[in-house]
Amino acid sequence: MSISTDEVWYRDGLTFGCTRCGACCTGAPGFVWVTIDEVVALAGRLGMAVDDFGRKYVRRVGDRYSLVERPGGDCVFWQPGRGCTVYEDRPVQCKTYPLWDEHVETPESWAKVGATCPGVGVGKVYTLVEIRRAADSTPS
Repeated sequence: MSISTDEVWYRDGLTFGCTRCGACCTGAPGFVWVTIDEVVALAGRLGMAVDDFGRKYVRRVGDRYSLVERPGGDCVFWQPGRGCTVYEDRPVQCKTYPLWDEHVETPESWAKVGATCPGVGVGKVYTLVEIRRAADSTPS
């Protein structure tokens, strides 16, 4: 059963603008899922051979790949004072944050992410279609 757009709480859109604060790049350990195409782009950005990039920055998790993390969980590409050092080529998972299903499920879940992400509520208004597209393209 599909939900009509009239029933979606964010049918008028949501406002978000990345402030590059790093709140989503630091903290608890987790996974930043990457595709082969993303690995190739990141390797190219750093001027590395794909195999060398993979050995240094990628880990296999089951049948998927994730970026490695620093001890404590910070993204390997996050640098205090500089921010994301691969921002223009960051993975889809990063590009679509916080427009993930788990964050847009309810107004309360959106408010919760907004408590730690200063970009929630400022910047660009994302339409319902853009939000659904972002949520659908984000690896889970």
